Amino acid sequence: MKIIFLGAPGAGKGTQAEIVSERLAIPTISTGAIIREAIKTGTEMGLAAKKYTEAGALVPDEVVIGIIRERLVKDDCKNGFILDGFPRTVPQAEALDAMGIVPDAVVSLEVADEAIVERMGGRRVCDKCGASYHVKYNPSAKGEVCEKCDNPLSIRRDDAPEVVKSRLTIYHESTEPLKDFYAKKGLLRLVEGQEKLEDTTALTLAALEAGK
Repeated sequence: MKIIFLGAPGAGKGTQAEIVSERLAIPTISTGAIIREAIKTGTEMGLAAKKYTEAGALVPDEVVIGIIRERLVKDDCKNGFILDGFPRTVPQAEALDAMGIVPDAVVSLEVADEAIVERMGGRRVCDKCGASYHVKYNPSAKGEVCEKCDNPLSIRRDDAPEVVKSRLTIYHESTEPLKDFYAKKGLLRLVEGQEKLEDTTALTLAALEAGK
């Protein structure tokens, strides 16, 4: 089964992709991970990507698409795969179509922006021992300090509300139009993100079963 996962930053699509990957015994293909792997192994597209990453520039669509193409012809993708983080834009989705890659289902995890800001903004980490907490879902027993080593907890820059809101704006402008693109093809499956991970997983698996 060929699956694409969509969802705003912090919606939990990476977690659900990994769970479905294990259930169906198909690989999860994360764009960032395969770009790093292509650079490491020195493929033609990897060398092209390296020029951009070393210059601190975004890797252009044609190079990303080339790396995706290289990855999808590997043996472990014969029975299907999950794309997590690609496509990010309608032109990238059109490029997938041009490659003859047609997904069986596109799962969009739906979580309200306010809930994502609360979820990510509530994360706290200990810079000393690496322990992680959440002010609502998994608070430290010692409040604003780590319960393991008494080090003051901090918030990652990427989890700061203003940064999360900026990332959400980019998602709505660039990636959310993919929902209409795939809905018109009859491939879109909407899954409402739940408070409990297992409840979201149950809805995700049901949506995939319905899409067969």
